[in-house]
Amino acid sequence: MIDKNEIRTIVEEWLQGNEYFLVDISMEPDNRIVVEIDHADGVWIEDCAELSRHLQARLGTQLDDYELEVGSAGIGQPFKVAQQYAIHVGKEVEVMQADGKKVHGVLKAVEGERFVVTVKEKQHIEGKKRPVVADVDKEYDMNDVKYTKYLLSFK
Repeated sequence: MIDKNEIRTIVEEWLQGNEYFLVDISMEPDNRIVVEIDHADGVWIEDCAELSRHLQARLGTQLDDYELEVGSAGIGQPFKVAQQYAIHVGKEVEVMQADGKKVHGVLKAVEGERFVVTVKEKQHIEGKKRPVVADVDKEYDMNDVKYTKYLLSFK
């Protein structure tokens, strides 16, 4: 039986010297192993194939009873690791807050487990009859939101 930590070790070995990073490894009940990687400039199919061959070479016949799938984290999917936040700084994201409210804005900064999203909000300014739309920075903890994901824009 293949251990998830063994797969993680082999993947991290392949990742050394690459600009890719590990997003997730899942062991599905139907004997399917799914490895997700990401990169600031996107994931190339050739690199997924190379990582797959590396895993097959290292695990050998242990993989006979498993289906191995190596791919990218997927555009529009919730972020799973801090590095995904970092590569999306300056881009539009959607944050589902713990209370279920969705916020759309630009990911401004990431530091450790905390991140800042600049959103547009209506604010009442003294002396003005109508509210004014202004940029407001909202700070979140990655562990305190339901999800954050990149918003694909066709503008």
